[in-house]
Order: sequence, then structure tokens, then C-alpha cells
Amino acid sequence: MKKVGLALLGLGTVGGGTYRIIKNNHDMIAKSEGVDLQVLCVLEKNEARAKELGVDLSIVGTDIDKVINNPEISIVAEFFGGIEPARTFLIKSLLAGKSVVTANKELIAKHWHELEEAAKKGKAGLYFEASCVGGVPIIRTLTESMQANNILSIKGIINGTTNYILTKMAESGQSYESALKEAQDLGYAEADPSADVDGYDASYKISILSSLAFRTKVPLEKVYREGISKVTAEDIAYGKEFGLTLKLLGIAKMTDGKIDVRVHPVFIPDLHPLASVRGSFNAVHLVGDAVGDIMLYGRGAGDLPTGSAIVSDIVFAATKKKHKYSPFVNSGKHLTDQGFIKDFKSEYYIRMTVNDKSGMLAKITSAFGKQNISITTVTQKAGTDIVPLVFITHETYESSIKKALAGIVKSDGVVSIDNVIRVERD
Repeated sequence: MKKVGLALLGLGTVGGGTYRIIKNNHDMIAKSEGVDLQVLCVLEKNEARAKELGVDLSIVGTDIDKVINNPEISIVAEFFGGIEPARTFLIKSLLAGKSVVTANKELIAKHWHELEEAAKKGKAGLYFEASCVGGVPIIRTLTESMQANNILSIKGIINGTTNYILTKMAESGQSYESALKEAQDLGYAEADPSADVDGYDASYKISILSSLAFRTKVPLEKVYREGISKVTAEDIAYGKEFGLTLKLLGIAKMTDGKIDVRVHPVFIPDLHPLASVRGSFNAVHLVGDAVGDIMLYGRGAGDLPTGSAIVSDIVFAATKKKHKYSPFVNSGKHLTDQGFIKDFKSEYYIRMTVNDKSGMLAKITSAFGKQNISITTVTQKAGTDIVPLVFITHETYESSIKKALAGIVKSDGVVSIDNVIRVERD
């Protein structure tokens, strides 16, 4: 039986869940995987939290050097989140030859190349399955199961908080503000929800996933990002009339050798497999040129689901004779701008408010036509002096939509452009 010494950096939600899994499932893991997982050191300021979890307080402290200088510790699992002190502590650990397991998507998205360089120098492993989609094994799927494929696209509900909010808005007719407050009350959303609702969390994840899928570095600054705060119950209701469901998606596509990567609200057909993913659940839809469509579904956050991915990586690291690194040159450099699509194509849902007078529809459709934008659907609700007008376009360029709307909003009789949401059919 191989004894594996572990250090846990932090005992927050995921750290605590990981400790509980290691403790409760120790014998099963030892029997099935042949490794005896032993937690030898815990960095945690809150002794009450350690005591609550049943951790031996003699191994609890705050000094990273006790981890670095302990030859019996071979794997370090990090749960601090954020950049510092996680980055400094993990680089020290890797240079000391200790493999690292982390769920820290921001750190990986921003400093992956530094961590990997340290891992190579220390001949250690760097594992981060839990950084993307919690307990759903998306990274292992990309790196260990899809080698025969060119990945054509990734579309994912990769943030549970926003999916919960949009589900509530769709099913209960709640406003964005009401659904957000409910998510906060239930602990799905933080007091400052910007990381989730403004799309930052999802952009970290799609940066990592697209890099692995396309085997080239896709840096964070190349991810187009837009959050859900402008979405209204009215938009979702219109979508239902058109047979569409609204989700915040991370999208990455390889088109004609160029990468299109973005995070934003998207209308998808009600029959799309991602449309049925409700509440705080996550899902990722992959398309490979050989395998076709694959869908992975599960909980994207939480103590035990994310802890499950952490422990899986710990076992994986402990049983590897030789560690593998990124399937691309991970030097901090990336493709030139020519490697990325700047002006992507999509269908568009556009809702505006206009004066109810003759000739308005013709004027607006003419403005679209000047940018070679054709319309598939137009809906106008009855009103008095002003009325809502909703369009869905054929596929067109983002730049064309912006040019058309810049002119339309200045037109006499157009009160406001209320929302623009992209539509993805496949």
C-alpha cells in the first residue's frame, strides 16, 4: 500500500468537503486505488473550523514552510481561491517537487504558465479538474478521452449561480433582482455577485477549457464577456414564444482555423440538450470531429461535488509515474490576433420600444437591410402611443448588428433599444 502525505491549504467550503471525503472514504479509496491518503498538514487560521471537521489540531497551522520542508508530504491541495497567497504558496510547493491539486480557476486562467513552469522544474504534477464545472469531469474528458478528435465546439452552462437565477426568472416570472436576492439568500450567490452575474467566473473556465480543447493557449483577454444583469423577465417570455430558452453560456468554436471564444446570455432552442439544465446544475456540450456530440451534466459547485473532483485528482496524481503537462507550448505567449475571430457571427434577438405610427417597421427593416441583415421573425404587441417591437435576425456579423442599431436608435420614433441577445441554434 502506497502512503501518500497530503497538505490541505484552507478548510473553507471545498476544503472542508475534501477533508470529509478523504476521511469518510479512506478505506474504499485504499482498497480500490492502492493509496493510503494521509492528511499531514492543514493551513487554516480558523481553529474552530478545523475542530468542527474533526481535524487533529496538532497538524493545523499557518506556515507554508512546514509544508515545503516536510518530505512526507507529496501532494498539496489548495482551497484559498484568488491569486495571493495561493500563487506564491503553490509555486513554492511545485518547485519543492510536491504535486499541486487546485480548484482555483482564476489562478489557472491568469497564471497557468508560471505554475506549469514551476511544476516542470520541480518534476511535480499540476492538476485542476475541479477548477471547471465542479464535480463534472470535463478536463479529464478533454485530456484523457478525446485525443482522437479535433474539438469543433464547446458550449457550456458553467456557472451554477447564473443558471439558478435564469431558471427562476423563466419558471416563476421573477425579475432579475428578485431571483438574484433569492440566490443570495440560499447561498448560491455572494453578497457581491459580480464574479458570477457579470460572467467573470465563466470566462476563467472557458479560457481553460478552450485552451485544452484547441491545444493552444486561449488567454483571458481574448474571451468576449457579457453578464446577465440586463436580462428581463420580458425577454425570457418573448423567448418562450419563439421556442427558445435563455442561458448564460461559455462558447468556444474552431472555425476555419480560427478560435471564437465568448461568454454571454444566449437563446437556444427548447429542444437543445442544454435547455433542460435547471437550477444550479451545470452541463457542457462538446462536439468532436470523430465522436460527434457529447454532453456532461452535474453539479458545478459545492463542498462534496467539487471535493469529489479534488480527491479524484489527488488519487490521479498519487498513482502517476510520470506527470503530463499542457498539450501545447504554455509559455505565457499565445496566438497572434490573427488566430482569433474578432467579428463573430450569430443570429440576434432584438427588443426595442417605438412610437406606434405608420412606417416605423418599414424604416427599421430598411436600416437592417442596409447592413445586409435579414429578419426571420417580427413581433409587435398592442399598445397605445408606444409599443414593444421584437426581431429575430438570420445569422449575421456582430459588427453589422452594432452598425445597424447605432443608426436605428437615432431614428425618429425609436424610443429605445432595450436588449440584444444572441441566438445559437446548434
